[in-house]
Amino acid sequence: MIEKDLKNLKKRYLIWFYKVTKDELDRIERKFTQAGLDRFILKELKSLDKAGHAAGKIKEFEDYIASKEKDGLALKYEGKDLKPEYYFLSIKLLAIEKAIRKEFGPRELAGIKASYEKEMIKRILKSTEHK
Repeated sequence: MIEKDLKNLKKRYLIWFYKVTKDELDRIERKFTQAGLDRFILKELKSLDKAGHAAGKIKEFEDYIASKEKDGLALKYEGKDLKPEYYFLSIKLLAIEKAIRKEFGPRELAGIKASYEKEMIKRILKSTEHK
């Protein structure tokens, strides 16, 4: 195999490894980022619904937020400590990023991160699932 092909194989592997690890870590982290945003939206909903016409739906949303926060805590923490699985994912992602920088440079890592975000946004916008 020629060197260019080997380099391409390494790059594809590291991109794949980055993606699957980032996806796994994001599944946990998004519960916390979403809950923070949800709390802001909840506050706004309560202030906008002065007449109380949406009180039932607002209560459902409030319960949903509480459930999401509880689920997030269970995925990330064991008591006050990080779960070993979560900690491992965190350091695994750092190690993969370091490998990408070592093999291809910081600009390539930035490009991979940007491509990942672009792809995630594209998937969200294409999604037909509604909640």
